[in-house]
Amino acid sequence: MCPMTDVSQRVEALVLPLRPQDAVECRQCEVHCDKVVYPSSCIARSCPFAYAYEEHGHTFIGCMQKIYEAEIDLDMLRAAERHREGFGAVKAMRLPLPMCRSRSSPATSTERGELGCVNPEFNELPVGSPTFRVFARLQ
Repeated sequence: MCPMTDVSQRVEALVLPLRPQDAVECRQCEVHCDKVVYPSSCIARSCPFAYAYEEHGHTFIGCMQKIYEAEIDLDMLRAAERHREGFGAVKAMRLPLPMCRSRSSPATSTERGELGCVNPEFNELPVGSPTFRVFARLQ
Protein backbone atom coordinates (compact mmCIF):
# COMPACT_ATOMS: atom_id res chain seq x y z
CA MET A 1 0.00 0.00 0.00
CA CYS A 2 1.38 3.40 -1.01
CA PRO A 3 1.10 6.44 1.23
CA MET A 4 -1.11 9.20 -0.20
CA THR A 5 1.85 11.53 -0.82
CA ASP A 6 3.53 9.00 -3.14
CA VAL A 7 0.39 8.70 -5.28
CA SER A 8 -0.07 12.48 -5.53
CA GLN A 9 3.57 12.96 -6.55
CA ARG A 10 3.20 10.38 -9.33
CA VAL A 11 0.01 12.04 -10.59
CA GLU A 12 1.70 15.49 -10.62
CA ALA A 13 4.57 14.10 -12.71
CA LEU A 14 2.11 13.02 -15.42
CA VAL A 15 0.37 16.40 -15.73
CA LEU A 16 1.49 18.21 -18.88
CA PRO A 17 1.89 22.00 -18.87
CA LEU A 18 -0.91 24.09 -20.36
CA ARG A 19 1.31 25.48 -23.14
CA PRO A 20 4.24 23.06 -23.54
CA GLN A 21 5.56 25.07 -26.53
CA ASP A 22 6.41 27.91 -24.14
CA ALA A 23 8.63 25.75 -21.92
CA VAL A 24 12.41 25.70 -22.35
CA GLU A 25 12.81 22.23 -20.87
CA CYS A 26 10.72 19.07 -20.59
CA ARG A 27 11.13 16.51 -17.83
CA GLN A 28 7.94 14.49 -18.42
CA CYS A 29 9.77 11.20 -19.09
CA GLU A 30 13.20 9.61 -18.75
CA VAL A 31 14.47 11.62 -21.74
CA HIS A 32 15.21 15.19 -20.68
CA CYS A 33 14.72 17.67 -23.52
CA ASP A 34 15.93 21.27 -23.63
CA LYS A 35 15.52 24.10 -26.11
CA VAL A 36 18.89 25.24 -27.38
CA VAL A 37 20.07 28.27 -29.35
CA TYR A 38 23.08 28.81 -31.60
CA PRO A 39 25.07 31.92 -30.55
CA SER A 40 26.95 31.99 -33.86
CA SER A 41 23.65 32.78 -35.61
CA CYS A 42 23.32 35.92 -33.46
CA ILE A 43 26.33 37.36 -35.23
CA ALA A 44 25.43 35.97 -38.65
CA ARG A 45 21.91 37.41 -38.42
CA SER A 46 23.03 40.72 -36.86
CA CYS A 47 20.70 40.23 -33.92
CA PRO A 48 19.83 43.57 -32.31
CA PHE A 49 20.01 41.95 -28.85
CA ALA A 50 23.58 40.67 -29.20
CA TYR A 51 26.17 42.65 -27.24
CA ALA A 52 29.93 42.55 -27.03
CA TYR A 53 32.48 43.86 -24.57
CA GLU A 54 36.25 43.68 -24.18
CA GLU A 55 37.95 42.44 -21.06
CA HIS A 56 41.47 41.05 -20.42
CA GLY A 57 42.31 41.49 -24.11
CA HIS A 58 39.40 39.33 -25.33
CA THR A 59 36.02 40.20 -26.82
CA PHE A 60 33.01 38.43 -25.31
CA ILE A 61 29.48 38.27 -26.73
CA GLY A 62 26.16 37.65 -25.01
CA CYS A 63 22.41 38.16 -25.30
CA MET A 64 20.70 41.23 -23.79
CA GLN A 65 17.44 39.27 -23.56
CA LYS A 66 19.24 36.48 -21.66
CA ILE A 67 17.91 33.81 -24.01
CA TYR A 68 21.23 32.17 -23.17
CA GLU A 69 23.23 33.27 -20.15
CA ALA A 70 26.74 32.37 -21.28
CA GLU A 71 29.14 35.08 -22.39
CA ILE A 72 31.31 33.58 -25.12
CA ASP A 73 34.82 34.48 -26.23
CA LEU A 74 34.35 35.75 -29.80
CA ASP A 75 37.75 34.46 -31.01
CA MET A 76 36.94 30.95 -29.73
CA LEU A 77 33.50 31.06 -31.36
CA ARG A 78 34.98 32.10 -34.71
CA ALA A 79 37.70 29.44 -34.47
CA ALA A 80 35.10 26.76 -33.76
CA GLU A 81 32.93 27.96 -36.66
CA ARG A 82 35.81 27.32 -39.07
CA HIS A 83 35.47 23.59 -38.33
CA ARG A 84 32.78 21.35 -39.75
CA GLU A 85 30.93 20.89 -36.46
CA GLY A 86 30.85 24.61 -35.74
CA PHE A 87 30.50 26.12 -32.28
CA GLY A 88 27.28 24.31 -31.47
CA ALA A 89 24.36 25.18 -29.28
CA VAL A 90 23.87 26.40 -25.72
CA LYS A 91 20.85 25.81 -23.50
CA ALA A 92 18.10 28.40 -23.80
CA MET A 93 17.22 29.87 -20.42
CA ARG A 94 14.20 31.74 -21.80
CA LEU A 95 11.89 31.09 -24.74
CA PRO A 96 13.88 31.84 -27.93
CA LEU A 97 12.81 34.86 -29.94
CA PRO A 98 11.57 34.46 -33.54
CA MET A 99 14.94 35.56 -34.92
CA CYS A 100 16.89 33.01 -32.83
CA ARG A 101 18.13 29.88 -34.53
CA SER A 102 16.91 27.26 -32.09
CA ARG A 103 15.70 23.69 -31.76
CA SER A 104 14.79 21.22 -29.05
CA SER A 105 17.46 18.77 -28.07
CA PRO A 106 16.91 15.48 -26.22
CA ALA A 107 19.61 14.66 -23.69
CA THR A 108 19.56 11.04 -24.89
CA SER A 109 17.66 9.25 -27.61
CA THR A 110 18.22 5.72 -26.33
CA GLU A 111 15.87 5.99 -23.35
CA ARG A 112 12.66 6.73 -25.25
CA GLY A 113 9.72 4.69 -24.09
CA GLU A 114 7.58 2.40 -26.23
CA LEU A 115 5.14 5.19 -27.02
CA GLY A 116 7.83 7.72 -27.90
CA CYS A 117 7.66 11.30 -26.66
CA VAL A 118 4.94 11.92 -24.08
CA ASN A 119 5.03 15.68 -24.77
CA PRO A 120 5.40 16.14 -28.58
CA GLU A 121 4.03 19.71 -28.43
CA PHE A 122 7.28 20.76 -26.71
CA ASN A 123 8.98 20.69 -30.13
CA GLU A 124 6.39 22.90 -31.83
CA LEU A 125 6.43 26.65 -32.29
CA PRO A 126 4.46 28.55 -29.64
CA VAL A 127 0.82 29.04 -30.58
CA GLY A 128 0.15 32.57 -31.77
CA SER A 129 3.83 33.46 -32.10
CA PRO A 130 4.92 34.83 -35.46
CA THR A 131 7.54 32.90 -37.39
CA PHE A 132 8.88 36.18 -38.78
CA ARG A 133 9.24 39.81 -37.71
CA VAL A 134 7.92 42.80 -39.66
CA PHE A 135 10.46 45.63 -39.47
CA ALA A 136 9.34 47.83 -42.37
CA ARG A 137 6.15 48.44 -44.29
CA LEU A 138 6.15 49.68 -47.89
CA GLN A 139 3.34 51.86 -49.18
